[in-house]
Amino acid sequence: MFSIGAGSTRLCEGMTRREWLRVGGISSVGLMLPSLLEARAAAATQAAATQAAATQAATTQAATSSHFGRAKSCILCFMFGAPAHQDIWDLKPDSSDEVRGPFRPIQSSVPGTLLGEHIPRIAQVAHRFALLRSVTHPDATHTVAQHYMMTGVRHRRPNTNPTNLPDDFPCFGAVMNRLCPSNAPVPSGVSLNAPGNEIPSGHIFPGFFAGFLGRNYDPMFISDNPAKPDFNPFPISEEVGRERILERKTLLGELDRFRTRLDTVGMVHPANSFQDKAMRLITSPEAVRAFDLTREKPSLRDRYGMTPFGQGCLLGRRLVEAGVRLVTVNWARDYHAGVDDHWDTHRDNFRQHKERLLPVFDLGYSALLEDLQVRGLLDETLVVVMAEFGRTPKINKQAGRDHWPGCFSITLAGAGIRGGLVHGASDRIAAFPTQSPVGPEDVAATIYYALGIPPRTEVMDQLGRPLRLVTGKPVMELFG
Repeated sequence: MFSIGAGSTRLCEGMTRREWLRVGGISSVGLMLPSLLEARAAAATQAAATQAAATQAATTQAATSSHFGRAKSCILCFMFGAPAHQDIWDLKPDSSDEVRGPFRPIQSSVPGTLLGEHIPRIAQVAHRFALLRSVTHPDATHTVAQHYMMTGVRHRRPNTNPTNLPDDFPCFGAVMNRLCPSNAPVPSGVSLNAPGNEIPSGHIFPGFFAGFLGRNYDPMFISDNPAKPDFNPFPISEEVGRERILERKTLLGELDRFRTRLDTVGMVHPANSFQDKAMRLITSPEAVRAFDLTREKPSLRDRYGMTPFGQGCLLGRRLVEAGVRLVTVNWARDYHAGVDDHWDTHRDNFRQHKERLLPVFDLGYSALLEDLQVRGLLDETLVVVMAEFGRTPKINKQAGRDHWPGCFSITLAGAGIRGGLVHGASDRIAAFPTQSPVGPEDVAATIYYALGIPPRTEVMDQLGRPLRLVTGKPVMELFG
């Protein structure tokens, strides 16, 4: 029986997380490696076939702005659960007590821009990011809202609470795996930390996967906690000898006995001729080094914070250095001392933000921007911080804030983004935009624009129908 030291939460397809990770083979990289390599080869073939049209569209777009395609990579920090924007980015100190809460605004490094008192380090690097205070959409359920924000396309069934489905629109990392296959040892799309999209009942939220592109294009998921002293997502390292490698091959061979069951639930594809390439990938010195956080100075690791989010940000920086095009740093649901640490603060919002959430975010995000700047990487790396929606203007009876998609804030930095800019505005209680509303379609268009994906790019759904990847417009005011 396959087993590893992971949780036994049962996934919606009927397998436990423990079984799934073990089938993947000791680490969270898993059998996706052969599939990723196969996908990379298929993507390269299609990329060659569509190169002329894409180049022409890109040339036309680039002629209008020098910022098109400036980002070689993107680090997307996804704050699962949704932070309270009016307690962090868009405080309303003149509102009533039932709206404003106890947090005070503080001056940032940008004259006239006030931020929440519990992100002092972020406030001091506000000149490096643009703040959008007018993001809005209609979906107040985590599942469909996450899909909307992580794909730029509204879910086909917006009034439901769906699980991850094959007809979902692909997430950003999956699109990069499909359209921009990597020549590096690691794929174009990597997702760090176990995404906060699995709840104990086994419901897997949409928006983090390849959807109709097929599972081969899912981002490479590294769910191991990078803050752990023994973090090593690869089952084989430079120090492990031939015996361990042969053991790994034996394990892969044993999977033949389980393929019928696994194919039935549709979770993995049979190992194939790409298996040998996968072996070379997971033993690649370059890949091993990219994930080896022990190569960083302890003082720098401490600056990021020894948390899943902080070390995820640091690992994100290392991965873009290694050639990864899009790294998603998920806010992990960190079950610490019996408390589920995420941003869905329906109760006790202010204590949780002050004591457990904002200190971790303040360290990790500010360190990432500073580190990228010092290394000369910020100019070519887009950094996005966003969530699925915001929180209600009025505080509920449990001292919490509930779901609110009517208006919320996100930030973008690097790759030509105008640091210090505040785009859009909300009303007096941060409930709805009063200036320059921005939808998820526009956020996606801005990300793809920075990454050099032509605006007329199409992808094929499961029925072979061409679908526009981008339906919104880039927020051009963000680019300097």
